[in-house]
Amino acid sequence: MKRIALFSDTHGYLDDSIVAYFKDCDEIWHAGDFGQNDFLQNLEKKLQDNGIIALFRGVYGNIDDASIRKRFPELLLFECEQVKVLIKHIGGYPGRYAPGVKEELIKHKPTMFISGHSHILKIMYDKQFNCLHINPGAAGNQGWHKTKTMVRFVIDGTEIRDCEIIELGRR
Repeated sequence: MKRIALFSDTHGYLDDSIVAYFKDCDEIWHAGDFGQNDFLQNLEKKLQDNGIIALFRGVYGNIDDASIRKRFPELLLFECEQVKVLIKHIGGYPGRYAPGVKEELIKHKPTMFISGHSHILKIMYDKQFNCLHINPGAAGNQGWHKTKTMVRFVIDGTEIRDCEIIELGRR
């Protein structure tokens, strides 16, 4: 069993309250648009200061510079427990996928597809591709969203459960 924290679109902003939601998580995933490279340094320091040891995964987004792009891929495919996960920052959502995403879904057949970019929190099941789509919304202050959000959930074997939408406050 793995407890997952998922966030995206921080645009260089790290809300002080977010670290508390990472406690007891085995993995932390970021779906792109980190912002400046010092964001990662600040995040790593806060995790360390709070004794949080979790596997960190992420993809770069359209605003991320070369240092972020060196560290993270554009497309990430991996297994967590027995769930195949595909993450891409600009991904769209069921029925309105970004160019090239359908081909990736057909090719890799993930159980879960995660994207960011829109700043719109969405959790939808795609019957056509037999996968759960999650966009955690935006955890940063830049953009048109009114509330900063993230998502936590559990992956236990092949089961995805205990999904929790977290509002981090007004932006």
